[in-house]
Amino acid sequence: MTPNLRRAVRAIVLDGDDRILLCRFVPPHPAVPDQVEGVWAAPGGGIEPGEDRLTALRRELREETGLTITVDPPHVWHQEIAAADHAPGVGGLINDYFLVRASHFQPRGELTDDQLAAEESLAAFRWWGLSEIVNYAGRELFSPRDLATPLTALLTTGAPTHPVQLGL
Repeated sequence: MTPNLRRAVRAIVLDGDDRILLCRFVPPHPAVPDQVEGVWAAPGGGIEPGEDRLTALRRELREETGLTITVDPPHVWHQEIAAADHAPGVGGLINDYFLVRASHFQPRGELTDDQLAAEESLAAFRWWGLSEIVNYAGRELFSPRDLATPLTALLTTGAPTHPVQLGL
């Protein structure tokens, strides 16, 4: 296994219209490869020492979006990325994704906009419909790159019994 893998948790937050909440991360965030302006990814972040995945997920959601969850959401996707084009000192990422259903809300977490920008390299939030992701022609990337495929499966068949392995 590649050293310096950043372990993180992410929430697939879906509202009542099956729109997904994504965050726009900008350099130097480890999910943003060199020469890319930004990556749209599920909210979440690194697991701190002493935290389990669900504790980290709850903290990250509260800090970034203001969303508080009390139930244990299903673990739906697992992603391992070992790549040299990530932020310095990070040899890759391990992301575990959990499905969170919520009413539509305006993200406003515990951290200020300046703190989010400085600590998380988080520049914006946006609710996306599946068709918007499928038809996106912009220059920024999604994480995972083919987000439409696993998201379609999740919306069609529901949470899997075992986490689906994702690619880059």
